[in-house]
Amino acid sequence: MWRAVILLLAATPVSSHAWAADPPPGAVTCSGCHGEGGMVAITGRNAEELTATMEAFRSGARPATLMNRLVRGFTPDEVRAISAWLSEQRS
Repeated sequence: MWRAVILLLAATPVSSHAWAADPPPGAVTCSGCHGEGGMVAITGRNAEELTATMEAFRSGARPATLMNRLVRGFTPDEVRAISAWLSEQRS
């Protein structure tokens, strides 16, 4: 019986949105400034580029008034997770 259920589930088409990952903690707050009409758009951009930019804010290599303080609230792993999630989003 279970074998039939598993085969049925495996053969059932699933939309790509059904498996979309939930945003990691902190990711949705980015849209407060980077949403429509705000600062530079960041959705759909390269994850490695986003991570490097946020790490540059953290280190002070890239000047900022707010991002340098915000990014310090996230661990490097959280920054990578946020960057990966943002890169998968489309505006």
